Order: sequence, then structure tokens, then C-alpha cells
Amino acid sequence: MKTPDFWFRPSSAAAKLLAPASTLYDVASRLSRAATPGQNVEANIICIGNLVAGGAGKTPVALAIAELLATDDIAFLTRGYGGRETGPLQVDPDTHTACDVGDEALLLARQAPTWVARDRPKGAQAAARKDARTIIMDDGFQNPSLVKDTAILVVDGATGFGNRRVIPAGPLRETIPNGLARAHAVVVIGDDKTGVLGEIGNRVAVFTARLVPTAGAQELAGRRVLAFAGIGRPQKFFDTLVELGCDIVEQHAFADHKPYRPAQIMALCEQAAKLEAVPVTTEKDLVRLPPEAREMVQSVPVVPTWDDREAVSAFLSARPA
Repeated sequence: MKTPDFWFRPSSAAAKLLAPASTLYDVASRLSRAATPGQNVEANIICIGNLVAGGAGKTPVALAIAELLATDDIAFLTRGYGGRETGPLQVDPDTHTACDVGDEALLLARQAPTWVARDRPKGAQAAARKDARTIIMDDGFQNPSLVKDTAILVVDGATGFGNRRVIPAGPLRETIPNGLARAHAVVVIGDDKTGVLGEIGNRVAVFTARLVPTAGAQELAGRRVLAFAGIGRPQKFFDTLVELGCDIVEQHAFADHKPYRPAQIMALCEQAAKLEAVPVTTEKDLVRLPPEAREMVQSVPVVPTWDDREAVSAFLSARPA
């Protein structure tokens, strides 16, 4: 589904109407977390999560944390959202598809061994049996079934916590105070346009970063592009292309994790050809395209650039392993 616009407006009739349902959702979630005992696994569990539904940059941050740790005994653990496999299953990027394991799993598996598991403790145990000593969870902050040694929340500086209401009245998976009480650090991506840094205060360690296109994307500067994206916030991708210097002649926003049909991609490529433009999408979208269409579309990978890389490294070194 697409993220409702009213989630990011300070006040709206829809949010007020849904407020009672939000209260029920929050109470039910807290009761469920309290009733679910967390299991310990013989590995260092680092969870990269967020407080809002939709994209915040968790997967790029998970990859960046693994790069900072720079050890050979790291594995990723993800639910495999959008895929049919329930796991525990080790991802093989050469044979598995996004329909099998989800798009994030394929991106993670390019960097380190990656496990898909709806049951997070079983997935962590499977990774540990394969000699993983540090397991980085992509999402799962609200899942209490696995004890986390370090919990890091990722916040998009452009949208922050939205209207600060819990689902369905707003984007929050839980209240801000409850979430921050279980977190050890927060990573704010991009400029803080909604005041989240002041709201977080000194309750947890805070780091800032920017998602920057990789060097190869620079060749798109000044070129006409047809942009499309099926991620949590497609506008974030479109803004990145503008900052890159692209001339966006057409853009299409789709639902998060959208599975693309061959005919649909062919239509986009034909439209791009008529506009004398390059069809461009995100790296997460590219792995969901039919294999025969990937060579016709260019992706723009992004990586986090830390404002204080040494501070993040020091924080990770100080955490219990």
C-alpha cells in the first residue's frame, strides 16, 4: 500500500477519526510485546529498526554498520518482506529472487551471509550455527521474540515521526517515548526538517548521516530521466535525482515492495524512449524487475555518509558483544 498523505500532516480529520483505533492498536501491541518472552542467541544481535511504517533507510544503514564493524563473522537477518519463503533460509543471490526472499534480502546478501526467517530466533540460531558471531537485523525492532544487544532506530529527517500518531491515524508503530526507551541509538538521515533531534534530546546516542548516490550515478547528471520507484517514500528518490542534477521528465510512484510485471516495465521503457529519457529506479526496485528488463533500466544505489564516522565506530566498539 501507499503511505497515506495525512500521516504527515500535523492535523487532519482522518487522523482524528482514526484516533480510537490507534489507541487500540497501541495497547494491543504493548500487551503482545509484554507477553512475548525474548530468546537469547549466542551471538551479538544488532537491530536496525524504526518507529514508523515505510522506508526510513534501514537497509543502507544496516549495510553501513556491517562495513564499520569490518569483521568476517557477520550475518544479516531479515523477515524477507515481500517474499514467499518463511525460512530459516540462507539467501543465495544467484538463485533466489525477490519473489522468494524479498528485495532487502537480496541487497544484504551481496555484502554478507543473509538469513530470511519469519521466526527471528530460529533465523538467528541458524546464522549462529554457521559461525556468525554478530547478527545484524534489518527491521524487527517491535518484534520482542529475540533479545537485542544493541537497538538502533533510523529516522528520515525529512518526514521525522510524521503527525506523531500511532497506526492507523499516523505512521508510528508505537509511541515515541516507548520506542526511545528501548533504543540505544538513533540515526537521523538527512536534514532534520521536523524537529526530531530536539524531541529525542539526550535520551539516547544520536548520529546523523546522508544517503548519497554512489560514484557511478554521477553519469546521470544533466540527463533526461524517467524515474519510477516502489519504496516507502518515492519522493525521497525523486529528490535525490534532482540533487544529482537529473532532468526528470516523467515520474511514477508505486506502492512499497511492488512486484513489477514485464508488460508494465516494457511500457515504462517505451515511454522513456519516446521522451528520449533514461528509465531510472532505485536499487531495491531493480532487483524486483523481471530479469530480462534489468538491462534496460539504470539504478541509483545510495550509501550513508556519516557526519561523524569515528563517533559511530566508537559507539559500536563500546557496546556489549
